[in-house]
Amino acid sequence: MLPTNRNRPQQRPARSWYFISDMDFSDPKRKPRYLSKILMVALLTAMCVVMLTQPPCHRRTPSVFSIHEPGVTHVLVTGGAGYIGSHAALRLLKDSFRVTIVDNLSRGNMGAIKVLQNLFSEPGRLQFIYADLGDPKAVNRIFAENAFDAVMHFAAVAYVGESTLEPLRYYHNITSNTLVVLEAMAAHNVRTLIYSSTCATYGEPEKMPITEGTPQFPINPYGKAKKMAEDIILDFSKSKKADMAVMILRYFNVIGSDPEGRLGEAPKPELREHGRISGACFDAALGIIPGLKVKGTDYETPDGTCVRDYIDVTDLVDAHVKALNKAERGKVGIYNVGTGKGRSVKEFVEACKKATGVDIKVDYFPRRPGDYAEVYSDPAKINSELNWTAQHTDLLESLRVAWTWQKKHRSGYGPPQAMVL
Repeated sequence: MLPTNRNRPQQRPARSWYFISDMDFSDPKRKPRYLSKILMVALLTAMCVVMLTQPPCHRRTPSVFSIHEPGVTHVLVTGGAGYIGSHAALRLLKDSFRVTIVDNLSRGNMGAIKVLQNLFSEPGRLQFIYADLGDPKAVNRIFAENAFDAVMHFAAVAYVGESTLEPLRYYHNITSNTLVVLEAMAAHNVRTLIYSSTCATYGEPEKMPITEGTPQFPINPYGKAKKMAEDIILDFSKSKKADMAVMILRYFNVIGSDPEGRLGEAPKPELREHGRISGACFDAALGIIPGLKVKGTDYETPDGTCVRDYIDVTDLVDAHVKALNKAERGKVGIYNVGTGKGRSVKEFVEACKKATGVDIKVDYFPRRPGDYAEVYSDPAKINSELNWTAQHTDLLESLRVAWTWQKKHRSGYGPPQAMVL
């Protein structure tokens, strides 16, 4: 707006804008001033009209992320800076999806985001938003400013042992934050959700293998928080207002990394003791830790150690993409994602020794709180309904691929000073 009286000398008397009551029309000296004010108002009005009626080409072009584009599916990937989320984002981008990653980097890595940004630098392919899903206002603003077609919800703290030490953190981060995401989806008419769940919701079943119909009795806060989130999703999907397409994927122990060596697993140093066994094996092989700690040797399994179903991350993200492509409004799909074969911790450690070529020192300790003896899946349902089958089932080969990335990234994606937004 043009200035009025701000720059005029203070000794001049203030001029009133009350034209009728304060103007003396009989005074010839005031008439020109009155007319000049009318002209100024008219000029400002004309400028406003021009600005409001100018062609769209002269206005600020809206972001492609804020509009629905025919033939393009825009996916919000929560936790996309994390291990699984970043691999999922890579696959989606390779398959020509438009991707928005939201992550607060508490567990994820900015280095993974930079890798993706360098690979897919074309406008309209990928954007990263630093935000916390625990902030409803921020989440609502993200949904308001972006035209999402679907959500892949990975964001979560995900360590069984840590969940027993910090249960409230897990219920807040997993259950409460999922509620925030659902509320934003409902408010902004986003109707497709692919939810990253876990076999930990089953607890310790009496029968193996685990099917989707196996009763869910989680025995640790991580599994309980995930089951609560599932219950919220399922309850909402049944409401008349929802009309949602929901896919819940309960997967087992994830290993491996991108076969082309672009992404890998890089947990924060302070979380290593809670992390996956593959990470601990690699840390021991690299000399970062003196040896591997195996917790629990007295389980009712063939060799006394836990038995798990190890699923390669490449197969896991393939299941997510197939689930997205098959999702239908008004329907819910629940699937186990695993190989259908259990491997003991001792078997895993021996495979890791071969993959790294290092005779890793192993120390045995009592059981870890919240763990269960034997868990492996029956993948028959996902095989038949989504045409998905695990392809990377050679444990040794998956570990070799992951080890290749680990050797080249001894400090993960780089030192902290390189991870700046």
